[in-house]
Amino acid sequence: MLREGRSAWWLLPGLLSLALFAWLLTRIDAAFAGRAFAAYGGIYIAASLGWMWAVEGARPDRWDLVGLAFCLAGAAIILLAPRPTG
Repeated sequence: MLREGRSAWWLLPGLLSLALFAWLLTRIDAAFAGRAFAAYGGIYIAASLGWMWAVEGARPDRWDLVGLAFCLAGAAIILLAPRPTG
């Protein structure tokens, strides 16, 4: 954004989001933090495509959406798969 002559203040929402994410990861039981972080990858990709569309004005194409669907499916499998207890 700085290359486009926009204000550096546009960095603030991103920095706040990253700080919030880091804080939220500290709230998760350590045994599951890795899975939560892996699942976050799918959410990050969705947010990135949303940013591309809303802020940069480039609408995601079908391949972006297919890739997003795979990523969200993978994140859901990692986070929600049945696992033995104990």
